[in-house]
Amino acid sequence: MKAKPAAAPRPSRTRARARARTTSIAAFVVLAALVPTTASASGTQQVEAELPYVCTLPSGPLPATVRVSAEFPERASAGEPFTPSGVTTTVELPDQAVADLAARDAAGVRAATRLGVGVAQNAATATATWRGSAEPVALPESGPLTLVTKGDVPSVAGRGDGDLTFSAGALAIDLALESADGTATDAATAGPGSLTVDCALAEDAPGQGLLATVPVGTGTAAPSGSPSSPSPSGPAGTSGAPDDGQSDAPGDREAERQSERSPKVLENTPGTAADRDEVPPCRYDEQHPPTDVSLNAYVTGYANVKKMKGAAYLPPSCVLIEQGIPVPGPPDPDYLIFDTVSYANFHYQERRQTPPFEATFLSFDFAPVKATMVLEQTDTMRIDSRMKMSMTDFSTTTDTYVRAPLVLHVLDLEVNGTPLDVGSECRTETSLTSEDPDPANFPGDHLVLYGRGELLIGQPATGYLLLSGGVLSGEATIPAFTGCGTDGEDLDRLLTASVSGPGNLIKQVQGQTCAIAAPVFPSPANEGQCTEDLQPYEIPVAEH
Repeated sequence: MKAKPAAAPRPSRTRARARARTTSIAAFVVLAALVPTTASASGTQQVEAELPYVCTLPSGPLPATVRVSAEFPERASAGEPFTPSGVTTTVELPDQAVADLAARDAAGVRAATRLGVGVAQNAATATATWRGSAEPVALPESGPLTLVTKGDVPSVAGRGDGDLTFSAGALAIDLALESADGTATDAATAGPGSLTVDCALAEDAPGQGLLATVPVGTGTAAPSGSPSSPSPSGPAGTSGAPDDGQSDAPGDREAERQSERSPKVLENTPGTAADRDEVPPCRYDEQHPPTDVSLNAYVTGYANVKKMKGAAYLPPSCVLIEQGIPVPGPPDPDYLIFDTVSYANFHYQERRQTPPFEATFLSFDFAPVKATMVLEQTDTMRIDSRMKMSMTDFSTTTDTYVRAPLVLHVLDLEVNGTPLDVGSECRTETSLTSEDPDPANFPGDHLVLYGRGELLIGQPATGYLLLSGGVLSGEATIPAFTGCGTDGEDLDRLLTASVSGPGNLIKQVQGQTCAIAAPVFPSPANEGQCTEDLQPYEIPVAEH
């Protein structure tokens, strides 16, 4: 430890700026919106927990065994985030579960797991979601079905001294059921479809599902492997901080303190559909009156930053679309071809941009950094779709290219809770750019996203179609930054060196559109496409 002098001279302007620049270096990789990396620790502890669960399948509740393995630090400092690594969730379902899946004409499954993990410190608690995915596996001819999933998990930081405990909770298993030929089809067709299996920790689970204990701070920790008791001097992380003496409701004051001191879970990706009140409005109005071909939809997704090996979560954003009229494409003896050109704009508070979104990561593996950003249009987005219908079996494929001129604008930065002023004009010099497949007809700087949809007679559409939505993906170059910094400090070069460059993958998910002129509302016969006030009914979920 470095001793702090009893008194220090007032720093000169030059030294103060040097320190500010050092702080800037710690902060300005923020645009990468990294999934937090593991903080340094004196050592690691390997966890291997085997827990009994009860899973609900079509035949009813069935016992299951869940094994969780991961590495945790042996100790951590208060306020220092760390990330459990090597997390693997192994689920063993009994042979009756195999029979249930086989009864749905499934020959194999692809699994994804969502394990709720309770994080507690003294009397304060928080919840993290550990997600994992697995490669497809065939159903065994006899015996249990074993599913092994792996994935990244959010970082956690204790707010004060005291053991930080991790306990397994509810588990959801999403199963994509595959037929004998390896294809997965919708449950409404003759194919096996998909199934979500909900599992609960068995009542006789040892240690109430305890996975690990990480001592935090410099104080004496509770024995490893057992939850810590509430501190006699105060709630979690307070270390006996004195009361301000102004509360007339001790119970409310205690609850407020515990909420403020709950372990911090650093997770940028919700992973589940947002509630209606969590997304911006998406409707036409007097300033944006609809036409007979007006559509609206929500989009969400992820954008990678290759230099920083991280991904930023883009929250659900409203897009207003004017659908084009199909026109005959080039002649082809084997296909009927139609081309459609549509146009679209983000719509947020009368601006052509996404809502502001926050991303949190760890700079230099220890300093929490939070950025607030938006994507802003510089021109209208163009959507080119080409549908090809086979003259033999009438199947169709539709290739769609979305060309979007979008700049990235940084609004705010915080380093360890301290705001860092980047000014009001911090943004990329030009739009994010992609290699266009038709540069002669589409010159200039713009992002290109691509999606393909397929439709077989008598089966639901798969992939991306403008009306029903789906996944669009692409690769972008992040341009240099400009306008970043205040008080004469030019931060453009630092941002450019930390973030800008090629090879950044983008994956967007568009939801089902609402056709304003012919809305389809929810009913017992269908899920619906529009709310009663003509907003998109579906709020999509981002996919990695």
